[in-house]
Amino acid sequence: MCGVIGVFGHKEAAKIAFFGLYALQHRGQESAGIVSSDGKVVKEHRDLGLVAEVFNEPILQNLTGHIAVGHVRYSTTGSSTVKNVQPFLVTHSRQTFALAHNGNLVNACLLREELEKQGSLFQTTMDSEIIVHLIAKSLQKGLVEAIRETMAIIEGAYSIVLLAQDKLIAFRDPHGFRPLALGMLNGGYIVASETCAFDLVQAQYLRDVKPGEILVIDENGINSYEGIKKENLAQCIFEFIYFARPDSNIFGENVYSFRKRLGYELARECPLETDFVMPFPDSGNYAAIGYAQATGLPFEMGVIRNHYVGRTFIQPSQSMRDFSVRVKLNPVKELLRGKKVAVVDDSLVRGTTSRTRVRAIREAGAFEINMLISCPPIKYPCYYGIDFPSRGELIAAKHSVDEIRRYLELDLLHYLSLEGLLKAAQGNNKGFCLACFTGKYPVPIKASIHKEIFEIKETK
Repeated sequence: MCGVIGVFGHKEAAKIAFFGLYALQHRGQESAGIVSSDGKVVKEHRDLGLVAEVFNEPILQNLTGHIAVGHVRYSTTGSSTVKNVQPFLVTHSRQTFALAHNGNLVNACLLREELEKQGSLFQTTMDSEIIVHLIAKSLQKGLVEAIRETMAIIEGAYSIVLLAQDKLIAFRDPHGFRPLALGMLNGGYIVASETCAFDLVQAQYLRDVKPGEILVIDENGINSYEGIKKENLAQCIFEFIYFARPDSNIFGENVYSFRKRLGYELARECPLETDFVMPFPDSGNYAAIGYAQATGLPFEMGVIRNHYVGRTFIQPSQSMRDFSVRVKLNPVKELLRGKKVAVVDDSLVRGTTSRTRVRAIREAGAFEINMLISCPPIKYPCYYGIDFPSRGELIAAKHSVDEIRRYLELDLLHYLSLEGLLKAAQGNNKGFCLACFTGKYPVPIKASIHKEIFEIKETK
């Protein structure tokens, strides 16, 4: 998972991008980068670390120009090294491009192998660099056509902002896996992964970038092109369940409201008689509010979060995850002692985090612990950009609900049903990717781009 932002037509575009990335920090904590341009001179600054660690006032003042693209990264393809920090900057045929990518290509290995056979040299291990190479191959046909031909070859999830020296381009895969929104700011334009980035800089939301669309923003305004024919929508429902900020609107829906409806559906499926409802903050907060409102049970904060610790789910190593779990949440012993509690959380991926948390609540004196999960069991890996790529990591892939309950040392464990999830989505069962629950992948993972396609492109 990553967060992207693009700004056009603001005299301090890099600063706007900085504040936007600050709002999108939850989408990636490994690295941050901004590339700016005045239409002629392109400048960059990228490094490992949080946005506030990577940038300061002197650095931002040096990133001059009215165009900027930015990126916060959590790696799903490519290791966590400085060379893999985005935006990815390259010069080709005297043109400079900077690309920021949110998503994951499912045919990246095949494409890279084919490009290397044709003589392409790669600087990074990111799938995002493949996109730049493919665009460069067709640049003689014009930038829009080059992007269109690239979109016809790459497969998987991609929401992309591209700085092309004097232009800002945004394009999105035909299934719409990852969110991407367009806004207006003081006569200029802004594109970002989530609308919370607009709120921070007081930009006006206009619309989402459409699946399969190419938007070109330059001094003449906005032009929209059909990049590739729109396919059946496969918007990532896990964005709603966990990843997006609750104050964002994505896929035409408010995240906060969606998560509360998940809590309502949990209450309908599994009403409990407990002393109170509590979330594992912050991810379980909004479903827990919905559950408490639907059942009439008191809502309490049974554990307190240390806000100076990052999100445990997106830490890259297990050792870092375990440490963060211990530091991140502290039980309120006086509240929990001798009580029956209903604990609400958004998801259960590996189980290690939840087990540590449940033990802490039990040690604090809770008499009975019931856990409610506001999504179905995650049984299948995601290949489109969420970090549970290995089925071996998924506790629900090989264990029954009762086995998981015993492992977590719970009195009761209930997952929201798939039917309940879709009901919370207001019956929209055709517009979401549910592959992590069902194993039905909208884009085949063994998709291949064969050598013949490259040869046909070369002879056109």
